[in-house]
Parts: sequence; structure tokens; C-alpha cells
Amino acid sequence: MTLTGVGGVGKSRLARQRIGLGLPPDVGTVCWADLWPLRGEALLAAVVADACGLSDHTPRMPIDVLSGWIGERPLLLVLDSCEHLLDACRHLVSALLTACPRLTVLVTGREPLHLDGERVIRVDPLPGATDAVELFTHRAAEAGHPLADGATTDLVRELCEHLDGLPLALELAAGQLGHSALDEILLRPRLGLDRHASGVRPVVPQRHDALRTALGWSHELCTPAERLLWARLSVVRGHFDAGTAAAVCAGGPLSGPDVYRALDGLVDKSVVVHDRGRHRVLDTVREYGRLWLEELDEVDRAADRHAAHFLDLVRRADAAWAGPEQSAWYRTIRELYPDLCAAADHLLVHRPDEALELTALVGFFWMCCGHLHEAQHYVGRALPASTLRGPVRVHGLWALGLTHILQGDYAAGHGLASACLSDARRAGDEAGLLRACYLHGLSNLLEGRAAEALNLVDEALPPTGAQLRGAVSGPAYMCLLVRVFALTGSGRLEQARQEAQSLRASCVADGEHWTRSYADYQLCVIALSEGDPEAALHHARSMLASKQQIGDSFGIALGLDMLSAAFAAAGDGERSALAYGTGDRFWQAVGHPQRGTPEVAPLRDAGERTARALLGDQAYDDAFREGAHADPPSMLRWAVGTGSAT
Repeated sequence: MTLTGVGGVGKSRLARQRIGLGLPPDVGTVCWADLWPLRGEALLAAVVADACGLSDHTPRMPIDVLSGWIGERPLLLVLDSCEHLLDACRHLVSALLTACPRLTVLVTGREPLHLDGERVIRVDPLPGATDAVELFTHRAAEAGHPLADGATTDLVRELCEHLDGLPLALELAAGQLGHSALDEILLRPRLGLDRHASGVRPVVPQRHDALRTALGWSHELCTPAERLLWARLSVVRGHFDAGTAAAVCAGGPLSGPDVYRALDGLVDKSVVVHDRGRHRVLDTVREYGRLWLEELDEVDRAADRHAAHFLDLVRRADAAWAGPEQSAWYRTIRELYPDLCAAADHLLVHRPDEALELTALVGFFWMCCGHLHEAQHYVGRALPASTLRGPVRVHGLWALGLTHILQGDYAAGHGLASACLSDARRAGDEAGLLRACYLHGLSNLLEGRAAEALNLVDEALPPTGAQLRGAVSGPAYMCLLVRVFALTGSGRLEQARQEAQSLRASCVADGEHWTRSYADYQLCVIALSEGDPEAALHHARSMLASKQQIGDSFGIALGLDMLSAAFAAAGDGERSALAYGTGDRFWQAVGHPQRGTPEVAPLRDAGERTARALLGDQAYDDAFREGAHADPPSMLRWAVGTGSAT
């Protein structure tokens, strides 16, 4: 089903409203994909996969992975704002509907997709004398300008008819009531579009005149500072706070304090949407601002400021990775995904060296947050485009190599690790040397070569080994972690436990979660190997709690397997089966069969055999299915001991 209509008619809102009213049971899970931040079709399938909770870690084409993951699941997929990606959306929807017999797709856009079986519903403006009047009156009251009963009914009706009942136009007009009376608004010209100082009016796309009228009215009402801010905000793609607005939009006649005042004014006039400390500019309003930005000849300068701000942000995120702000930065990077992509796209064209730095720094965050394909896409484009040598290039080689290793392409990962190591040595880059050894070591571990991994990191680490003193860098943490894994894989369990405990203690002191979670993972593996289920349960739950802090689906899948094995070892077959079922849901989400270093598979298999023996096959399968089909966030709360499985 496709909802079509002019910009501002309320297609997205109508879709959300319909879903909010409840859906038939056979529709299944609802997955909403916002397509408005995308500038091109390259990442369409990856964005839709992300909306479906699929954190793909395979080298397959995203559309194939997505089709396989949905499979026979009942699912409602909403593709919101498709008008700028019609051909790509048509291909994607056709492929998914062919492969997924229980999939339902709801599309919003200004045009139909023109697919066989598509049901097109045109969303028309509201009737002027009834619903439009009700909406305008309600929005006026919400804005703090309630209308007197009956006194202004005729004027309201006239205004609604003047704006053809278009919801966004009505909301913009309602936002003007704090500055103008109803009759003053009605006296404004029909199209009300400002002219630039040059006397030239920007070319406006042919849309509904009512929306152009309302946008023009709102623009006329703005102060010069508010108009300039509106134009400059058009480069911001996602939600933003006031600090981001100041960083991106200040300059020239618009000072930092001016930005804060102007932003309040745009919120007051309903040009900018404000919700719980975050702001957003609606697509149609952003497009109007973009026209004025082009007229001001500021597009490139505004995009430069935008990209510079987000490059600075990821530099700060990388510098704070091994400290107490780590989990907060993961959340921030996840929320700013549309703007980071926009910054990378701009820098790839205009400043490829900075594009390499941005994509290399953000790549590791994205790999954990479920954007592995995007990380590979952007770093893979930035490396050949940049002429940089030295630490930034080393970091980029490392990030790209890690994406290949996480996808199971060890040959490509080995090649990039070797290039990373060579460049790091040439540049005298100590952090790069540690990263290269981590990359080589990880590949060796996953292929069962624990001794080689141990030799590699021992050459890179200082002779103190796991005797940690003071602050530890992120790359050093990673190499110390490879050392613990390698000791476990070599059967040196006592030494592995001591070093894992030391590493974990350092992470706790630093407030770091990523390394800590894998130290807990190793301590769980060691406890299971030595027959200590209580210790294994403790460390599995601790691992899962840390992984949830940073949103790492792959790590959560590993942690659930370890929790399952620990429950089985403790004699609790039902909880073991529930955890195995929940883990299977996460393994499907990363697109891999169960993975991990070689010594983990026997523990996982032994746990499943024990749980089946404790419960019997039928009861085990029933509990497994219950875990696999339950709400994942609820099951994770249960897994860490803060919620119920029912």
C-alpha cells in the first residue's frame, strides 16, 4: 500500500496514526525505515536492514541478507519518504515481496511505486469547513494562542480554505498567531514568498500553492537572523540540539548567542519541531530553507561547517573511547548517523583526506552499532580518494580490515592488516602498530591459531604484559584482550584468568565497557571449562550488561550463548533453552551462524545437550521457541537479572 500526496499533507503522520490504532495479528512486527536522510540509493538496503534490527556481519549483498532474514516472518515494513529514491525503492520492494510471502509493505511518498499489486491511496488535504478548522484550532491552543469560541470561526474557516486544508500549512499558520492576528495573516499575498536583497526570487518547486503560501508567510514573519538560521539549518539531516545548531550555523552576521535566540523564534513559529531537548526540521521546511541557502550562495560553506563539526565530534568520541564516556559516545554516534553520513558524503567530494579521518574514526563505533556495511562502504571509498600517509591512513586500513574480518573474509582482513602494520612501522605510529597487531591477532584467533596471535601481541605490548598501571589506550586494551583470548585458546587457563581479572579491573576503574565485556566473556569461558557454573553465570550477565550499554548485537549473541551454557551447567534446563532461543534471534540478526573462537563451540554444544537431557526434547524446543519469539529487549532484561521472561 502506498500513501501519496503533496508535501505537508500528513502522509507520515497518517501512517503512524494507523499503526498506533493497532494491527491484525497476522501483520506481525512493525519496522519503520526513515528514508528522508538518504541522499542516494547506495545505503538504502542497509538502512532498511537497520530498521528491521538486522545488524548484518556477512559479505553478502544487503538485499539478499534482508530477504533471507525476513523469510517467512510476518512483518510490516514502512518505507517513509520514498519520493527521492523511487527506482531503488521499487526494486527493493519488488525483491522483498517476491522472497518474503508474509511481508506487508506500507510506503509514503509523493508518487506511487507503480508495482503490480500496489494499492495506492491518495491522501488529500482536510475539508476546510470541518477537520481543517479543528486542526488549526487545536494547534493554536497547543502553541499558547487559544481562539475565542465562536468569535473567530468565520476567519478561521476562511484561512483554512485559503490554505486548502493542508495540515503542515495550517500548523505553520497557527505558529504565527503569537505575532499576527488572523485577519492580518489573511491579508498577506497568496504566495507570500520573500525576495532576496538582489531582487531575485528563488525558484520554488511546483508544489501545492497553499504550502508555498504558508512557508512564505512564515518566512516573512521571521527576523533576518531567523531566516538565515532557517537556511543554514537545511544542511542538518537528523535531530539536533541547540549546541549543534550554533556550531554548524554561527558565522558572519549570525553570532552564537544569535543562533540560540533565533532557534527559539523558529520553534515558536513552528518552523522547527522541538521535543524533549531535541529539534528537527521537517523535510518540506528544510527544502524551502535549502532554496534560500542556494540563493545566498552559502551551500558549500554551510556544508563545510557541518562536516567540520561532525569531524570534531568523532575525534572527541575516539579520544574518549577507553574512558567513562564510552557508552554515551556509542549512543551519540548511533543517534547522529544521518548527519555523519551527510558529512562523509560531502568530505568525499571536497576534502577526501578529512573524509578518510572521519570514516576511519567512526567506523569502529558503526561496526558495534550494526552499521558494518556502511563502515566498509565509506572507509573503502575514502582510502583510495585520499593522498594521506601516516596515522590517519593506518587507522583507515585498520577499520577496513576489521570490517572484512567481522564478515568472515579473513584473507582480505590479513592483507589489510599487513598493509596497516607496514604503514604504522614506516610512520612510527605506536597506536597503529597496536591496532595492526590486534587485527592480525583477531584473525588468527578466529581461525584457531592462538599461539600465533599470542606471539603477535606479545611483540607489540610493553613487557609489563597485563600489569596495568595508569590510563590504558584503546589499542592497548584491544591487544591485551587478544592476549587473554590467546592464553585461553592455548589451554593456559590459570594465567588467562589472572590476566582477564586484571584487565577487567582496569576497565571497571576506567568506566570502559567494550573491553570489559570481552574480559567477562573470557572469564565465563574459563569458569565453564573448569566446572564453575555460578562464576560463569555472573560473568555472562556482566558481559550482557556491558554489551547493552553500547548496543553490540554480535556481542549480545555471544553473551546469550554463554549464559545458556552456564544455566545448563547449573542444572537449569528451562532457562538455558530460553537463553539459547533468545540468542538464536540475535545470531539471525547478525546474519551468521553461531560464531566465536574455536574453544567456545564445544561449551555451547555441551550446554545444549545438557539442557535437552534435563528437559526432554519437546520441552526444550518449546522453551527455545518461546525465547526466539519473545520481545528481545524484555528478554535481555531477563537475561541480566532485571526483568521477567514472561
